[in-house]
Amino acid sequence: MKFLLCLVFFISFVFAKNNLYECNQIFEQRKAELSLKIEKIDEDREALEALRAATNALLDKKKRILSQKEREINATLEKIKLKEQNIRKLISKNKELLKAIKEAKDDKISQTYSKMKDSAAAQILSSMKEVEAAKILFNLQAKKISKIMAKMPPDKASKITEILVKGPPFKESK
Repeated sequence: MKFLLCLVFFISFVFAKNNLYECNQIFEQRKAELSLKIEKIDEDREALEALRAATNALLDKKKRILSQKEREINATLEKIKLKEQNIRKLISKNKELLKAIKEAKDDKISQTYSKMKDSAAAQILSSMKEVEAAKILFNLQAKKISKIMAKMPPDKASKITEILVKGPPFKESK
């Protein structure tokens, strides 16, 4: 019986050792597979970090370029605004100058016609276009206008009167 017991024990030990060897072998294989997967995950993580760093660097570069372009655009807009203000000032000054020149011209013409004899002024104004005659007469005193128009042909005086009634700005009727 001892022999039998020893034999059973020996057989059990051999099977257990064989089973243990297979378990260790499976464990080692699984361990190797997991190590490969971990290495692959680490490589992927490093690639992802490199991609993330490259993307962030490119994004930062684009932001700097965009910021520079915005500054350039803003500087250009400021220059345009300053030029626009200067142009508006010049236009305003030009309008004032034109108005002053027109007033001086009208005053000069008015003074000339107010100093002329009524019949001479009527004859000159009669030969002009009605609108031009109305512009000149408009700047004269009412007393002088009446004396000049009295010396004009009635049809010309009536046309000029119609234009004067409409008032400035005097335009030719079509």
